[in-house]
Amino acid sequence: MKFRPCIDLHAGKVKQIVGETLNDAIIENFVSAHDSGYYADLFKKDALTGGHVIMLGPGNEAAAEQALARYPGGLQIGGGITADNAASYLERGGSHVIVTSYIFRDGQLNEEHLRRIVSEVGKERLVIDLSCKEKDGKWFVVTNQWKQFSDFEVNEANIRELESYCDEYLIHAVDVEGKQSGIQESLVRDLAEWVNIPTTYAGGARSIADMNRFLELSGGKLDLTIGSALDIFGGKLPYEEVVAYSRGLQQT
Repeated sequence: MKFRPCIDLHAGKVKQIVGETLNDAIIENFVSAHDSGYYADLFKKDALTGGHVIMLGPGNEAAAEQALARYPGGLQIGGGITADNAASYLERGGSHVIVTSYIFRDGQLNEEHLRRIVSEVGKERLVIDLSCKEKDGKWFVVTNQWKQFSDFEVNEANIRELESYCDEYLIHAVDVEGKQSGIQESLVRDLAEWVNIPTTYAGGARSIADMNRFLELSGGKLDLTIGSALDIFGGKLPYEEVVAYSRGLQQT
């Protein structure tokens, strides 16, 4: 397990928002006075790899490109990625592209789009983002700013099938994302049993105690991203403590 950083961009600024409010009256947990390059420099200084830059809607391309240029090869890029533009973001310094809504259309997995983007960038440069929400005791991918349930169930068989198309997974726990209410323990436990490729979980982590619990539930098999809870994003959890915790795990 390691800590993976994030830079969320909305209207050209670094923000932390409650994801489910993206298309409604947006709830902003934090709006930074610093630009994306500031955070890219910070993560580069601390040698944090595999973090992600997410463009939440239009108007974020310049800020995203700034972050990638400041830390080439150190950050993944997602938000509005398609087969047509994916290669250009890799050329600008992204280590991977993260694909979300492009491969989930009208509540279904679009296999044609999935195969097309793999042919453009290669399996080894692709991260599939699955936003998971529970329904009737099962996990499903939700789309359209997390408002619409797809028919794609997140289970062991489907996770294994998608692994043949990508290098990593990024998993958002929709019900707790941005709320600093603790991790979605059942989802963490399930993912740890199912995945065979590097997988980053996002949602709800707010303390070192939560990191310990995440490590216990995942057996170290999953990585963790933390956003709103960090002091660099207006929260109370010291970023430096999280970095030190992660480094300690890598040295053991």
